[in-house]
Amino acid sequence: MNWYLVKLVFQIIGKHVTKPQFDEQLRLIRADEVEWALEKARVLGWLEQTAFENNNPKRITWQFIDVADVHKLDNLEDGVQVCGTTVQPESPEEYLQLITLNRTKAVDLLQECAA
Repeated sequence: MNWYLVKLVFQIIGKHVTKPQFDEQLRLIRADEVEWALEKARVLGWLEQTAFENNNPKRITWQFIDVADVHKLDNLEDGVQVCGTTVQPESPEEYLQLITLNRTKAVDLLQECAA
């Protein structure tokens, strides 16, 4: 069995949505070969389509579009990189503040769980 990293794409649909919105999700799939990983990912995406009323209440639909990417992970071990993104923020200072805030939240959550 092999591990694959797949990208599922959903379109977020609602009457109040003025600009098209899409949700991209990275998922781990275990399969013997890439074709089976792709099929499993498509079934997973299809099963996770949903429609619900939000807080407004407005009807929201998450419609599965397709699997946008499949990568075989040859070396799944502690610390291996599975995904990376390069960002070019308009304000590096604000970006670094956000990173600090996220790190602080993560540490606080860990401390709450340990208590």
